[in-house]
Amino acid sequence: MIPPVGTQGQQRPPRPRFPEPKIQTVSLDDIFMSDPFIFPDTKSRTYYLTGTGGRLYKSTDLKMWTGPYSIIDLTGTWMDGNFVAAAEIHYIGGKYYLAGTWNDHSVVIQAVPRRYNVPLNQTQLLVSDSPEGPYKPLVDEHDFCLGPEDWDIIDGTLYEENDTTYMVFVHEWTQLIDGTMDYMPLSKDLTHRTAEPTTIFRASEASWSKEMNSIGEATFGMKMPGWVTDGPQLFRTKTGKLGMLWSSWGVNRYAQGIAYSESGTIKGPWIQEKEAFKGDNSGHGMLFTTFEGKRLFIIHHAEGNGPRKPQLYEVDDSSDKLILGNRYNP
Repeated sequence: MIPPVGTQGQQRPPRPRFPEPKIQTVSLDDIFMSDPFIFPDTKSRTYYLTGTGGRLYKSTDLKMWTGPYSIIDLTGTWMDGNFVAAAEIHYIGGKYYLAGTWNDHSVVIQAVPRRYNVPLNQTQLLVSDSPEGPYKPLVDEHDFCLGPEDWDIIDGTLYEENDTTYMVFVHEWTQLIDGTMDYMPLSKDLTHRTAEPTTIFRASEASWSKEMNSIGEATFGMKMPGWVTDGPQLFRTKTGKLGMLWSSWGVNRYAQGIAYSESGTIKGPWIQEKEAFKGDNSGHGMLFTTFEGKRLFIIHHAEGNGPRKPQLYEVDDSSDKLILGNRYNP
């Protein structure tokens, strides 16, 4: 990891801790959250909701949610005290894993002339014996990064195929201009990559994904040209068709799209749907199955410049293409 300018590799002092939020029970409509992810735990028959910010809510009916709980312990790592984005929970081999993206803006991994100083972003894996945590780093080394250290990596998710667990992630457009979706195979214990990343597709391959300047979007207050990749989740329809949910920016701001693998494997080739799956300033969605067997889709949506809020939808996955249904009201 490249040390922050002026620190000569010394660890920075810990950031101040903020008061813990009050635990309360609220409806899903009262929760403000980007990048929502629901993990249905069959052992406890409890739904766990997390996302950007890394806090946890829990529910037994998908309607009323109790939280937000603090579930992450990053003591002794570069991530301690840093912001977490796009947190997800996965159950693999008897353990619960939290995939989340941490950044440290005091570390510049690349200075792109006349564009952007790219900060350290990495999706890391934490582990716990319980879905409620505490989640601690899978690799107990202060400077550890799961992906290439000079890559701006966000929104990693886990996907299993043929006895291999892959991390599928975003290589940020702020570094590349045309953002990519990539995968890297992980070791059996998920502690390291066993091969260097492979690019799946570029954002500009989707006709619904628009170049940021062309639609008047500013990032960090800057007019940076480029195409965005965000929020992958791989899924299979009931016919066995392999698809990937992913997000970008379109004519109506943030948008949810889908690509499908022609080979039925992660290696693709991946073919983009011509139109966005949901293009109304909604995105970073994911699928899950209720304890009663219903397939649902959760996404964040914002009205205008308002806050992002999770929304639930029904979906039909009985054919080769996912079909969006009506809003789901538990």
